[in-house]
Amino acid sequence: MQDQIHPSDRRRSLLANRTVVLAVSVFLNVAGFTIILPVVPFLVGQYVRPDLIGLFVGLIVSVYALCSFCAAPVLGALSDRHGRRPVMVVSLLGSTVGYLVFGIGGALWVLFLGRIVDGLTAGNISTVYAYVADTSAPADRGRIFGMLGAVAGLGFMLGPVAGGALGAVAPTAPFFTAAVLMPLNAVWVYAVLPESVAVDAGKRDLNWRQMNPLGQIAGVLRQRPLRVPFFAAFAFFFAGAMLQSNFAVYLKEVFDFGPGSIGWALFGVGVMDVVSQGVLTRALMPRLGAEALTRLGLAINAVGFALIAALIFAPRIELLTVALFVFTLGDGLFQPAMSAIIANAAPDNAQGLVQGANQAQQSMARMLGPLLAAVLSPIALDAPYWVGALIILLGVVVLALRRHDRRDSKPNSV
Repeated sequence: MQDQIHPSDRRRSLLANRTVVLAVSVFLNVAGFTIILPVVPFLVGQYVRPDLIGLFVGLIVSVYALCSFCAAPVLGALSDRHGRRPVMVVSLLGSTVGYLVFGIGGALWVLFLGRIVDGLTAGNISTVYAYVADTSAPADRGRIFGMLGAVAGLGFMLGPVAGGALGAVAPTAPFFTAAVLMPLNAVWVYAVLPESVAVDAGKRDLNWRQMNPLGQIAGVLRQRPLRVPFFAAFAFFFAGAMLQSNFAVYLKEVFDFGPGSIGWALFGVGVMDVVSQGVLTRALMPRLGAEALTRLGLAINAVGFALIAALIFAPRIELLTVALFVFTLGDGLFQPAMSAIIANAAPDNAQGLVQGANQAQQSMARMLGPLLAAVLSPIALDAPYWVGALIILLGVVVLALRRHDRRDSKPNSV
């Protein structure tokens, strides 16, 4: 007689399988985005003068962020009403179309169209996080978010390396590779991942307010438990966007790095991100709690910003290594802890809406942060990093002043 599988073992097995599907989706999402970075300037350069490449690359990045900002709350609300799985599938298929359009190219406006399509369907990450919130206990969310953050770091680490290798074959190869992987992931999600919300009960009618990302963010911020976490997250992503948009130029000017050296520097950031989110966060979350870990992560991140800014006075590789280590350590500790806080503070029937609003504010930060960096950089090459440190410190102060009530009750609606 065969041994019967205990129900608890079956549940653990199902949870592990679902986590694998979600992790692969996050990895492909991040890797698909970073795999194209090494070749975008070369594709844009086919249609504009050399002195305009930087401008149009920046505009393409901003257009994607703008479309994601507009679409993320809508996709989040739709996932609350119609389910997480169909939104994830649509998002993956939208990325497929976006990569194909960009890879085919033929004109500058076609490149913009490719990123617009991808941005308007960019609801994969926020829906994954909403799915985790649906299917896991509050005490487990920080650990799972940390694991997903580590997977994202792995995608950030390997994406540019793979993109550079594929780009050496053909500049369009990274786009077509991503366009093959995304629909395979969509089929896997549809076949393996069960729906996590009841799509036929308790659903609210969609309205135009939900279609307005600013209005939806404002609606979320009316919920007191979400105000401080959203502010701290915005400060973090705003400062991070300043660095990301300017870091290659900073390394080029301060260290005389070429594309290869910059790629390996980003590889190192990805390695540390995997370690901090996948190992350290899992160990520290049960001991310190999400609240303390967010403050610790932000404070370390601010120190990392200051160390990067100070490199202009002592441009040494070993000091760059230390600065990136500290910066990424803070980054890795903060993100999963803050994701857990936001998920735990959100109403059970509006996880998609809140995660969509969170994704929208991140997109807003990624639009505005690079603009401030562009204004500050001509004033002083290190100015974006000193200002970034101050913005992060403001987030630390706000978190420190937050009342330490346990908030046993959740808001009823958003």
